[in-house]
Amino acid sequence: MAIHPTAIIDPSAKIDESVEIGPYSVIDSDVSIGAGTRIANNVRLCRGVVLGSDCVIHSNAVIGDDPQFIGFDTSLKSGVIVGDRSVVRENVTIHRSIYEGENTILGNENYLMVGCHVAHDCELADNVVLTNEALLAGHVTVEKNVYIGGAAVFHQFVRVGEGSMTGGYSAITRDVAPFIMVSGRDEVNGLNLVGLKRRGASRASIKELKELFHSLFHRYGNIREQAAEELENRGDSLSAEGKTFLEFFQSGKRGFCGVDLKSKGDE
Repeated sequence: MAIHPTAIIDPSAKIDESVEIGPYSVIDSDVSIGAGTRIANNVRLCRGVVLGSDCVIHSNAVIGDDPQFIGFDTSLKSGVIVGDRSVVRENVTIHRSIYEGENTILGNENYLMVGCHVAHDCELADNVVLTNEALLAGHVTVEKNVYIGGAAVFHQFVRVGEGSMTGGYSAITRDVAPFIMVSGRDEVNGLNLVGLKRRGASRASIKELKELFHSLFHRYGNIREQAAEELENRGDSLSAEGKTFLEFFQSGKRGFCGVDLKSKGDE
């Protein structure tokens, strides 16, 4: 274990022998840090934080501090869980849950770039990238293989579907469906074809997704009802990607990002 002499470590913290901790970092009580993880200088890991193995936490990151929630009872015990092989860059903040015994959760192999904020009770799956200054409000759910552009901001309780991409400086107040690209104010730009090809989606699956995308987004009507109709009509013939895409619309409470048909014309 390589711990700089200026670091402050609570005796109750559980730290693997192979962990490195840099100058002036503070590790609070009930923190757990997995094997091979490296903590840079001036990092704060607050009470109840669990870091997985082989993570890298850069300078001035703060993980597990109190949520920005008016009237929050600071005596409540909650925490943050970060999975294995995740990278948290400089000045990132990740806040703990507002609920007793609950956690803000980040999966494996996530990459949070400089200045990102993950608010209380967010849940990020695996292989999520948040680029510089991206901001997630409370209770945002981000599925796997999602890419979020710089300075994009997300309203509380928004869901971000698997394999989607959000452009920089976007303001997202509605759910982002799987495998699509969004930008601006809740505007859908099309399928994330590059992401689909990188994940190894077959040509047949991509063709099917194009058909489903046009069926749902390029006609007027209730998207949730249209998705349910497609699910019923296609049944067992759906690819895994097609099923994931359609099933996303069967839940959620904030509505869905969509195509501006008035500006684009009916297609």
